[in-house]
Amino acid sequence: MKIATYNVNGVNGRLPVLLRWLELAAPDIVCLQELKAPQEKFPENAIRDLGYDVVWHGQSRWNGVALLSRVGEIYETRRGLPGDPDDVQSRYIEAAVNGVLVAGLYLPNGNPRPGPKFDFKLRWFDRLRDHLASLIDVDAPVIIAGDYNVMPTDLDVYAPERWRDDALFAPEVKAAYQRLLDQGWQDAIRHLHPDEVIYTFWKYWRGAFERNAGLRIDHLLLNPAAAARVVAGDVDVRPRAWEKTSDHAPVWIELGEPKRPRRKLHAQE
Repeated sequence: MKIATYNVNGVNGRLPVLLRWLELAAPDIVCLQELKAPQEKFPENAIRDLGYDVVWHGQSRWNGVALLSRVGEIYETRRGLPGDPDDVQSRYIEAAVNGVLVAGLYLPNGNPRPGPKFDFKLRWFDRLRDHLASLIDVDAPVIIAGDYNVMPTDLDVYAPERWRDDALFAPEVKAAYQRLLDQGWQDAIRHLHPDEVIYTFWKYWRGAFERNAGLRIDHLLLNPAAAARVVAGDVDVRPRAWEKTSDHAPVWIELGEPKRPRRKLHAQE
């Protein structure tokens, strides 16, 4: 099963890119972020025409998340992160699909730092950690995928010295991400590529993509049941080179079949 996350940076404006990538890569389950479309403007029919079931949590102009599946019906379990009844931003959606629990998130950017937006980001991280504590020990694969707006280490950012004061690279934010890993979640891409310079986002200006001056801010976190089944994962950089594309690239993992216990042989066998 191939599971991907992709910040599309405007689902309607980038729809040709999204549809082209879906046909090319054929992911089984996809988490989309930054739809920038109200609920009624999501391009449901175009996505269903490719054979995907879809649920989405839209918001006019900003935010927005969606889940796509071509391997079975989507059973939505949560829309919005718990812990703050005043938070109406569309940043979290969660569902059961074909034996796995998948959540798609778009974590707040947090700039400028310091300030109210940065404080909101840290509170959102705390709420996420509290919620994920209830999912880490689920006896089924759980994947928390999306744009986390954090570069966890210096290896995850081009020219880290230029980002020290940014909300995506602040010590408090990196510590908040580490607390998720301390719960038992595995950063799938970093686990599979422990020493590799690997990015998921490149700014549009100054030839950042061509120079590979990027950031790794899109992550897939796996609970132990999912981590035991992951067999591959990487960043699909192809769409980032297309015209009128997102500044992010899709990130994917592949889960193998669950391991079955070996049958014990009796003496007479």
